[in-house]
Amino acid sequence: MEKSKPYVILSAATSIDGKIATRTGDSKLSSKQDSVRLHKLRSKVDAILVGKNTVFQDNPLLTVRHTRGKNPIRIVLDSKGTISKKSKILQTSDKIPTIIAVSKSITKSNFYKLKKFPVQVIVAGENFVNIKLLLKKLLDKKIKTILVEGGGTINWEFIKQNLFDELIITLSPCIIGGNDAISFVQGQGFKKISNSPKLRLKLIKRLKNHLVLYYVKV
Repeated sequence: MEKSKPYVILSAATSIDGKIATRTGDSKLSSKQDSVRLHKLRSKVDAILVGKNTVFQDNPLLTVRHTRGKNPIRIVLDSKGTISKKSKILQTSDKIPTIIAVSKSITKSNFYKLKKFPVQVIVAGENFVNIKLLLKKLLDKKIKTILVEGGGTINWEFIKQNLFDELIITLSPCIIGGNDAISFVQGQGFKKISNSPKLRLKLIKRLKNHLVLYYVKV
């Protein structure tokens, strides 16, 4: 059977109570050891995918550091193309291959703004980025493995649509709490536990006080 999408890994560091950031956006949950592990993983995948909110909040580079290896292609989901011209991702797009995934609802001015940078703009979807269609287009570009480091909204879309294959969670020794703190998975959520994807625990790694949990979809 022909593959219809790349192999997708969801990855995040969470507090014990499942938060990936405080209500003020502080998301420093990883240890140095875990950062090295993550960057080694980055060096082995074809692409890293995040949403526009992650770019707005953290302004990440999404490169490989702390270890040797190639930089993966960077993919940003940004339906309306609102990413800042000053973002590190656009500012370094001449050095690192970058894809901005947009929908048909992008304004002409935002589209022309993106075209001024050496990025690939992929249109997938009407009002929002159609992730399933995007994954097919990425596979056509020979992108076979994607590491999703998105926020709670992006994670929910991949989980809701059953478009992931593996889940790697770093459990950090802290408790955040708060209704306004960002959870690993946001969105509407499932009505019943039976609707949730079935996962198998493949591996547990201990990094001092952190636990790294590796799950694969059954």
